[in-house]
Amino acid sequence: MHLTSTSTSAPTEFHVDAPAIATVAAAAKPTTIAEYVAVPAEPLATVVGLLRDKFDLALPETSTELWHGHPVWLDDDLPVAGFKAYPTFVTVLFWRGQAITDHSGKLNASGSAEMSEYKLKSVDDFDSDLFDVWLQQVRELEAA
Repeated sequence: MHLTSTSTSAPTEFHVDAPAIATVAAAAKPTTIAEYVAVPAEPLATVVGLLRDKFDLALPETSTELWHGHPVWLDDDLPVAGFKAYPTFVTVLFWRGQAITDHSGKLNASGSAEMSEYKLKSVDDFDSDLFDVWLQQVRELEAA
C-alpha cells in the first residue's frame, strides 16, 4: 500500500491511492463457502461449484465450514471431505480416502493418516458417477 503525506506539520494527514485499496480488497480471504466458490476464475469456477453441489447433496447429514481456509464437510466436527482451489487445479480431499475402494485408480494417498486426494484441472476431469461412488463410501465409513 502506498501512503503519501500531504502535510509537513502535525498532525500528519495521509492519502491512500485507490489501486492499493483495490489490491487489498482483492486479497481479502473468503469467510463463507459461497464467497470461496465465487473466487476462482473459469474453468475452475465451474469445478468448485459442481463439487460444492455434489458434496451438499451426497452428505446431507454433515455440517460445512471453511476449515484452514477451504470448504470442508464435517461429521460430528470431524472432517470427512472437502476441496481446495489453487490457480490451475482443484484438489478434492477425503479424510478417510485410503479406506475407499477406488477401482478407477484416480484417488492418491495424501499426507499422513488415511487421507486421499484427487486433482481436477477442468470440468472434463469431473466424473459425477465416480464421485457418487466415492461419496457413498464416505457416508458408509462415517456411519460405521
